[in-house]
Formats: sequence, C-alpha cells, structure tokens
Amino acid sequence: MKEILINLKRFDIPRELGGICPFSKPQEWIESVIEETIKYGLGNIKDLHITYFLPEALILSATNKLKTFSDEETMGIDIGCEGVFREDIKKGSNFGAFTTNLPATAAKNLGCAWALIGHSEERADKLGLIEYFEPKVKKDLKLRIHAREIVDNIINKEVLCALEANLNVLLCIGETLEERGEGKFAEQKPRIESILKSQLRLNLKGIKNKFNGKKVIIGYEPIWAIGPGKMPPGKEYISFVSQFIKEIVKNELRFEPIVVYGGGLKEQNARMLAKIDTIDGGLVALTKFTGQIGFSVIELKRIIDNFLAMRAIKN
Repeated sequence: MKEILINLKRFDIPRELGGICPFSKPQEWIESVIEETIKYGLGNIKDLHITYFLPEALILSATNKLKTFSDEETMGIDIGCEGVFREDIKKGSNFGAFTTNLPATAAKNLGCAWALIGHSEERADKLGLIEYFEPKVKKDLKLRIHAREIVDNIINKEVLCALEANLNVLLCIGETLEERGEGKFAEQKPRIESILKSQLRLNLKGIKNKFNGKKVIIGYEPIWAIGPGKMPPGKEYISFVSQFIKEIVKNELRFEPIVVYGGGLKEQNARMLAKIDTIDGGLVALTKFTGQIGFSVIELKRIIDNFLAMRAIKN
C-alpha cells in the first residue's frame, strides 16, 4: 500500500484575506476538492491510500461531503487533522478544558482518521515558545539541544493521545541545517543518524501497546531544504535516510514502519522518489509553486500518476 498524504494548511482563508483558498467560502472549496477527488477516481486506486490533513474549520465539511459518495468510491480516502493537543478528554476527570487546542478525541468525533504530528512548523512553534522564555537558547548550543528534547517529549505525548483516541498518526521528523552540519555527505551521515535516532526514540516512546490496528507513518522532512530557493536532497540522501529510519524503528521499536518523503512530493520529483525502495509515498502541500501558488486535484492526480507509473516500471 502506497501512502499519499496532503497537508492543506491555510486553505481555510480565501485569497482576498491573505490565505491561498481560491474560493471566498473555503468550506465550499474543500467540498469541491472531495468531489474532484472522486471524479478522477483517486479514492479507489488499488494499493493506494490518500489522506487530506485539514485545518479544523474544514474538517466537518470534508467528512460530510465524503459521506455523500459510495464506500467503493471513497474506500481509499481519509481525513486527518493538522495536530492534536498533548492532553485529552478523560471521562470523569477532564471534559476538555483546553481552550484553543484540539483534543484527539474531538478530532476523532469530527470524523478524522488521522493526525499529523511533529511537522517542522509545529516543532518551530514549540521551540519558539521556549526561546521566548529563555532567549539564550538561540545562541547556546547545549540549551538548544535540551530545548529540542523538550519539544520531542511534548510531541510524544501528542502521539500517545492520538493513538489512544483511535487515530492513525503521521509523525514528521527531520534535521535542520545546523544539525546536519558542514562537510561532505560522508561527514554529515553520523550527525543525521544521531538526530533522527533521538527523535524516533523520544517521539515514539511508549507506543508499543497503543497500536490496536492503527498505522504510524514516518514522514521524513529535510528541514534544511524546505522553502523557496532551497536545494532539495537527491536520491542518495533520501535513500540513506529512509533506510536508516526503517532499520531503527524495526530494531528498536519492533514494528515495520511506513516511511514517506515529507519534504514535498511534487510532479518534478515523483518519479525519482518512486525509484527508492524504502520510500512508501509522500507528503504533498502545494501543487503549484509559481505565480499564484495553490493546490488542485488534477495536479495531484499527475503527481500520483507519475509516482505509480515509475513504481510499476521498477517492479
């Protein structure tokens, strides 16, 4: 089963207000996205699973729209949320007094099947809060390492809450430019391994008995390569990292992980990524990166077609 995951962040705000939603009513836009996904047959492609991760404001519109189609048309489509809180509702204890935060149980009740956790933007936000408390974190490497470990432990609590609420998890991990360091690739490898191993150990701590048939996908985000003008990693780099992630999870955490490329699955790199045996899919955000940036289902279909076509040739 190949996994295509789409993070539609800030599509809850129309273009005229500064967002990137092409409709003035974003709820109508996400309904059109679901309609087109079904129209192009993306919900029932053999051995392919699609998940749309949405801002909270769009979740109900998407899940309700999905219900208007047959099970056969939607069997390969799920809806996910873009994060859950580190605590959850407990019967007889806490009814959900987490103003501004989305508990995992609430996400599940909205119709979500997945939670996106540990995205580079979430990690940056949590680290930023620590830096507000202690500005020295920005200049002191020892403090910065400790701060990132704190963030990793918070993310672990989110993962556990999601699994306990019966949500599947897409966990994003990846190294920054500072963590990767300078030098040739051979010199960088030990540093990359150390960072990813630490993140996996801390983020997935205690999940052994939490699965109950749920999936945990690891999305590799090369944080140093994300953003306009950045140079993405090549096949050798991604092959090395994805193989390392699979080995660590299998050997230390005792389950076979699904690993996807989280640095941006695009039409331009879909065929290259499909050639990598240890990559099981990818995370899509935008499908158009020049002019008026955005997302369209027909462009998503082209990405999927390229990825699956190369897989078929390779196999």
